[in-house]
Amino acid sequence: MTFTVRAPASSANLGPGFDSLGLSVPLFTTLRVTPQAVTEVVPLGPELEGTPADESNYVYRAMELAAKRAGRPLPPARVEIGTEVPLARGLGSSAAALVAGIVAGNELLGRPLESEALLDVAAREEGHPDNVAPALFGGIVVATLDKLGTHYVRLDPPAHLGVTVLIPDFELSTSKARAVLPKEYTRADAVHALSHAALLAAAFAQGRLDLLRHAMQDYIHQIWRAPLVPGLSDILEEAHRYGALGAALSGAGPTVLCFHDTRASTERLHRYLHGVMNKNGLTGRVLDLPIDTAGTVVERTCQGREN
Repeated sequence: MTFTVRAPASSANLGPGFDSLGLSVPLFTTLRVTPQAVTEVVPLGPELEGTPADESNYVYRAMELAAKRAGRPLPPARVEIGTEVPLARGLGSSAAALVAGIVAGNELLGRPLESEALLDVAAREEGHPDNVAPALFGGIVVATLDKLGTHYVRLDPPAHLGVTVLIPDFELSTSKARAVLPKEYTRADAVHALSHAALLAAAFAQGRLDLLRHAMQDYIHQIWRAPLVPGLSDILEEAHRYGALGAALSGAGPTVLCFHDTRASTERLHRYLHGVMNKNGLTGRVLDLPIDTAGTVVERTCQGREN
């Protein structure tokens, strides 16, 4: 029986929550899987032009990861892949593909793995859980990865919290963005990161939108990556003057995320963000998005929607 898997994009770090904090947004990678005698992999749409149309495709390899964890061979199927998530922009395109594939593989096998095992498979493949956890569970997720497993707390987003993203028209690879980070940090920077990440998680949990601007300060990765993203430093320092509740580099970038209060207009914020792009000779999109709360969804053609 044919089924569809839909996994959302995600924004990770959110300032000080490096490799441990993220949220999901409603831009989706979608798989349509039909069991059949021979495996076919079919990338669809311009975003996936040039990606492998065989079993070396990242999504299909993710399906095989689920089979490996389950200790069973993956049955053959036709796998059609489409995505709305822009690649190499800091919106978790690889995490959405990975999670969609792992969930699809598990579904194809009859769901032998629980959600915690799916998260652990995904986090170990990515090397960190900050994108894959919200892609799988939706909402805002705090997660850690260690020798004993992947551990997480999922939070419903506070009321009236919305997201504005500036998505530039240039790509930035995660490997390049990680390469500029220092190998060591001072104790003061470590304390700053720990205290602000803790404050940010607490602010989300209690709906303290007034604390976001302060809690999202970061010295661990954003200051080092700022030269790779023209205008980032200006946005981090000035966006609050134009209605942003807080601002951060989204994942490894170059997308920049601003929180806003959904009860207020974002017109001034949009004008400001477009102005920053123009000032730096960039083009791109500015979008207002809700925080996705559903996470990855499976829908069977004849049985309705299932999570």
